[in-house]
Amino acid sequence: MEYIVSARKYRPTSFDTVVGQQALTTTLKNAVNSGKLAHAYLFCGPRGVGKTTCARIFAKAINCMSPTANGEACGQCESCQAFNEQRSFNIFELDAASNNSVEHIKTLMEQTRIPPQVGKYKVFIIDEVHMLSTAAFNAFLKTLEEPPAHVIFILATTEKHKILPTILSRCQIYDFERMTVRDTINHLKQVADNEGITVEEEALAVIAEKADGGMRDALSIFDQAASFCQGNITYQKVIEDLNVLDSDNYFRIVDLALENKAMDIMVLLNNVINKGFDGGLLIQGLAKHVRNVLMARDPQTLPLLEVSDQQRERYQQQAQKCQIPFLYQALRLINQCDINYRQSSNKRLLVELTLIEIAQITQPDDSVGSGRKPRRLKSLFKQLTSTVQPQKAAPQVAAAERVVSTDSSVSSSSSDSRDSRSSSSSSPSSPGPKRPTLKSTVSMSFKNILEKSKPKKMTVIPGTLDGSDPNAISKDEEHPFTQQDLELQWMLMCNRMPQKLSGIATRMKNMNPVITEFPNVEVTADNQVAYDQLEQIKGSIAATLKTYLHNKSITVSLRLADKEEIAPILSRREQYELMEKENPSIAKLRELLSLELA
Repeated sequence: MEYIVSARKYRPTSFDTVVGQQALTTTLKNAVNSGKLAHAYLFCGPRGVGKTTCARIFAKAINCMSPTANGEACGQCESCQAFNEQRSFNIFELDAASNNSVEHIKTLMEQTRIPPQVGKYKVFIIDEVHMLSTAAFNAFLKTLEEPPAHVIFILATTEKHKILPTILSRCQIYDFERMTVRDTINHLKQVADNEGITVEEEALAVIAEKADGGMRDALSIFDQAASFCQGNITYQKVIEDLNVLDSDNYFRIVDLALENKAMDIMVLLNNVINKGFDGGLLIQGLAKHVRNVLMARDPQTLPLLEVSDQQRERYQQQAQKCQIPFLYQALRLINQCDINYRQSSNKRLLVELTLIEIAQITQPDDSVGSGRKPRRLKSLFKQLTSTVQPQKAAPQVAAAERVVSTDSSVSSSSSDSRDSRSSSSSSPSSPGPKRPTLKSTVSMSFKNILEKSKPKKMTVIPGTLDGSDPNAISKDEEHPFTQQDLELQWMLMCNRMPQKLSGIATRMKNMNPVITEFPNVEVTADNQVAYDQLEQIKGSIAATLKTYLHNKSITVSLRLADKEEIAPILSRREQYELMEKENPSIAKLRELLSLELA
């Protein structure tokens, strides 16, 4: 006996056997029952959802000589038998993909003039109608708007947006929906029962998700799985045959992330990649998984899960362990990784960093001193300080103590108290309090090292633009400094200025202070407005330079620039011409590349 694929063998032959389109089939049956038929219909929707099938069933019911009470074809009359045996002269199917010219439409219009010999109507089913050319559409307009009384057109398409609005306005439009996972699973169960195949519901759920809402695709995948499994379709065999990533990996990742086991997640990721799966596929699947866990937390959103009953229970169990902030943060990190994945040059590293951050969402933050939020990746190595041996920690303690003593000698605001502490710690014979234990010393040492390693941008400078005490400057420092040192500290000072002085800070970045007679510094302002603003903060500028250049004799003088000193503002073309004049190679490059200045 000839083998027929399931997509053809189990193709619906009546409205009641159509899966997942109850609203549309009910409307069509009522139209047949009442006799109120339009002259043109447009069936549109995704692939494999039953557009052409419903068009054939509708055409068969229209020409049935004795339709049933619910609008179905009887299947016994001459018209129904002719349709079933594919010898009907009243129902024509046209593939617009291969018959898309004006000549084909003209031939179709000639056929519409001949009335039906058996039945009431001549039905023309035009599949993939969006493939018609614009000229063919225009030639079809008049006939579609006013066809003969015995003609009905049924157009089917997967791309409704490609059809001319003038065509759409002449048709009754029926939008077919995607198949839900539950409808697909139920239909596949019926097919498996008819074929005598044993199946697991989780395996059918994988097939339904792979089909992406298309019943024809689901039946094709079902045939493939049945051939591979030899009549016993199981979950493990289906994911092996379809090369689908096991959903257990996603459940394990979330469980490990809740326990902050980042290293175990790295091992799991390595196993997944070694099996041939891409890291981007894992991220996409994890995003869908976390979204499902979030939906499973609330009974109102639980129906949004298009999974099997067993999977739904697993999602509910895991949702009870996950807090909503964790799920929100995980979704944000996964979405950011998915956005950056294609542009990343090291895709695996991007995935690893994302999974590490997810694993540390519920981990308590480490205290780093001055209130700055610590980097989460740093806490991966927090066990190192507890495993350091005493003999190995001693050099670090000594180094930390030297940093502390050096820091105490620089600041003079509390010099007396700090000098006494420094002398007591450096002199072994001097009396003092009991020396702290090694553990507390290591902790304080690392804290001081972190304090010293902070960027200067975040440091509070006494006697500067932050409004602190200007008397904190050392009174015996007269260190020499160069023009380069001056320019560096000038730029750093501009970066540290408070938000309320951001305007003048931007202008100051374009100014170049000059050492006139050491240690006198002269600043040139381009205009009177900038000069007046600098005059208001002149004292704070001098205090800042004294502090960072370690010279108490620095003086700051202001000067308004002469007209000759102010550089003219050049346009883009003038800037290019100046560059071309200074470097003739730029002109040669422009000629070689045939470039034009916009």
